[in-house]
Amino acid sequence: MTRLPLSVLLSFNGGYVDTAGFLALQGLFTAHVTGNFVTLGATLVTGGSDALPKLLALPVFCLVIFIARIAALLLQKAQRPVLKFLLAAKVILLFAAAIFSVAHGPFSSATTIANLVMGMTLVSAMAIQNALHRVHLAKSPPSTLMTGTTTQIMLDLGEIMVGGKGESSALALTRVKRMSVAVAAFAFGCACAALATATIPLWAFVIPAVIGALSFAARIATPEGD
Repeated sequence: MTRLPLSVLLSFNGGYVDTAGFLALQGLFTAHVTGNFVTLGATLVTGGSDALPKLLALPVFCLVIFIARIAALLLQKAQRPVLKFLLAAKVILLFAAAIFSVAHGPFSSATTIANLVMGMTLVSAMAIQNALHRVHLAKSPPSTLMTGTTTQIMLDLGEIMVGGKGESSALALTRVKRMSVAVAAFAFGCACAALATATIPLWAFVIPAVIGALSFAARIATPEGD
């Protein structure tokens, strides 16, 4: 049986967690910080009450990546498996979020302690995913941001259309195939999250935790440390 690449599972989870977090936690982007700047600005202007999670998301995101990098370097010096450690830390956080959601959801107000705990737990998990992807899967398309990937796909399609059958067009075609899989997995994750949040809101966050656990059996396309 062919194993799915790790990057595909990460892309699915990136889309799923970001969408589920946005829907369940009043517009909080948990997998990337750019969107929170936009929603924070809008909240400050409109006078909404959900500014605190968006304000905390960036420092929490940065701090977790910083700590994860230090831990990874220490493990590397000790000749320990870094990637598995980071995956385990992310999965533990996702399972913690799933249990917390079942116990305290649904989350109706962004100002409650429960919402802050849930939101920052998910932000921390996705911060670790961003860090491990950047270091260990550098040749794979990003798993939480599709803007750059989509831009590159369109550039490569233009190259293929004009360039004919040259070497640059062949490289572009290879890139398009690889990046299209990442975009499709991310989009599928978004759709699944929207469906799960609407139908099983308390249990919606169990799915990314299970997918995260399956990551240990996934195929790693690039060597550790790449």
